[in-house]
Amino acid sequence: MSELQLIEKLHIHDIADDGMAVGRHENQVIFVKHAVPGDVIDVNVFKKKKKYAHASIVKVVMPSVHRTDPFCTHFGTCGGCKWQYLDYPTQLFYKQKMVVDALQHIGGLSGFETNNIVASANTKHYRNKLEFTFSNKRWLTVSEMGNTDLLMHNALGFHVPGKFDKVLDINECFLQDDKSNQIRLFVKDFCLTHNFSFFDIRQQTGLMRNLVIRNTTNGEWMVVVVFFENDAEKINLLMNAIRTQFNFITSLQYIINPKKNDSYSDLTAVLFSGLPHITEVMENLKFQISAKAFFQTNPVQAHALYNAVLKFADLQSHHIVYDLYTGTGTIANYMAPHCKHVVGIEYVEEAVKDAQVNSAINNLSNTVFYAGDMRKILTEEIVQQHGTPDVIITDPPRGGMDAAVVAQLLKINAQRIVYVSCNAATQARDITLMSNHYTLQSIQPFDMFPHTHHVENIALLIRKN
Repeated sequence: MSELQLIEKLHIHDIADDGMAVGRHENQVIFVKHAVPGDVIDVNVFKKKKKYAHASIVKVVMPSVHRTDPFCTHFGTCGGCKWQYLDYPTQLFYKQKMVVDALQHIGGLSGFETNNIVASANTKHYRNKLEFTFSNKRWLTVSEMGNTDLLMHNALGFHVPGKFDKVLDINECFLQDDKSNQIRLFVKDFCLTHNFSFFDIRQQTGLMRNLVIRNTTNGEWMVVVVFFENDAEKINLLMNAIRTQFNFITSLQYIINPKKNDSYSDLTAVLFSGLPHITEVMENLKFQISAKAFFQTNPVQAHALYNAVLKFADLQSHHIVYDLYTGTGTIANYMAPHCKHVVGIEYVEEAVKDAQVNSAINNLSNTVFYAGDMRKILTEEIVQQHGTPDVIITDPPRGGMDAAVVAQLLKINAQRIVYVSCNAATQARDITLMSNHYTLQSIQPFDMFPHTHHVENIALLIRKN
């Protein structure tokens, strides 16, 4: 289309599974970003297909009663917290609706009990980990254009969506405790004051690359600075400054990453001061979190989710449990005090090492963990060695379970399967593949990420007689 099409007084009536608002005009579905069900808006159509179109808001003619003002000054440019304009109860309503719709319409499933979605205890400052990027290609917002003070173009913040080489400089982020803002701003100012070069991703030059900040609910903090160049003098200067400025930091580490990508899971984390890990506490269990370890990013909500998994599992002291895609073994170790034996399987070898450590520090002797491809580990030999599980807990990545893994679950034929998912569509697909052998009895949606369209869901499957 050479010209934008204006649609006046479009009524927004729903939200799609990708978080986009939905209206209808002349028998065509219109998807609109940053609109709210109940809004009446004027929009410009910028992408048009036969059955649907994408449009942007020109004017809010009549705002929905569910519309609210975004609380973050970076809203609209930053790629996070895209639902800030939608009041929280309405966010929860549509997240639950997305889960139920996926199970019913994609999976063709019915008759299951739907528990009300569990709201996040905190809708701000709920994350325990943020990763920031240094860049000499600062993204200027419309209001910043023409500001000569910003010609340096150095930034420490988040990548702008769709712009791999552009970074939005973040002044205040509401995702993590405010100490995270203090650390980030101090590091950026120190680097600017001392003329430390910020990373240029195209030219592959510059000292400063990434800043990772992690914390726990019991007040422990980890800071990991990722450098592109191994300049010992400058590294020591910055790390000493951070240690001196923030005495609450439990673990201060750095990584040298000279690669062309930002991944550092295969690189060595050097301990500069403090402990090599921070420790999260849930119930009577402790979980050590190392610099490269995965841990649920909303720990308060994760604790509630693990309790819900425990309830669905309905464990007895004689039960054998298999925990698939166990990660660092948080669910496996959480289940272990309530059953006879837990077998955890995970693809990432380093995560399995963390799982074993977490079992050891909690004096859990009834867990065993395996690293490798799920299709190759979850075999008849494993079942013969450890026994047929009474309960299988599975928490796969967004792509869901491989068809071969689903087939193996049907062969194992456990009494219960507790399926934790961050993608209701692939969860619905997998459950449908098992529907001849299992009944979907109940679901429990969870909001792990307020102000986003992402939703977690736990499904309880019971073996048919």
